[in-house]
Amino acid sequence: MTSLAPVLEAFFTRRLLGQRQASPNTIAAYRDAFRLLLQYVRQETGKDPQNLHLEDLDASLIGGYLSWLETGRASSIQTRNARLAAIRALFRYASFDYPEHAELIQRVLAIPAKRSDKAIVTYLTEAETNDLLTAPDATTWRGRRDRTLLLIAVVTGLRVSELINLTAADLHLDAGAYL
Repeated sequence: MTSLAPVLEAFFTRRLLGQRQASPNTIAAYRDAFRLLLQYVRQETGKDPQNLHLEDLDASLIGGYLSWLETGRASSIQTRNARLAAIRALFRYASFDYPEHAELIQRVLAIPAKRSDKAIVTYLTEAETNDLLTAPDATTWRGRRDRTLLLIAVVTGLRVSELINLTAADLHLDAGAYL
């Protein structure tokens, strides 16, 4: 029997913080995924988190948790898949330190992510682009600046972060002018 608490602690401290140098947002997302998992396990099995063992988290329990996320909590497929990614990361980590649980780990890692519809990226029509470019007030300095920035964004396809970091040195007005 392998207690779950030291596995989780080592995963967060050694793997996420030490080896992966994960961002605080990633750590918080993983923490929330496991917090919800532990709540679900307690609800389903009656076991408190401190009494859980790695063996308690089998593929059927994880599958139930993922279904519960979608139905009981009305989470999106993307959220479900993000929670599954956190669980997979834990079990991949555990596979190296706890080879005696290889069969259990293999079954959990075999749980597939759900497919979801991807939003289709659309582009502005010519009329929408013209409306956008004529929106700033051309009689003011700020309006002319905003119109210029919008025009550069439309013509070059620069991201906002790239656009705001432009300097005069980035503009070349010689023959074959370019930005």
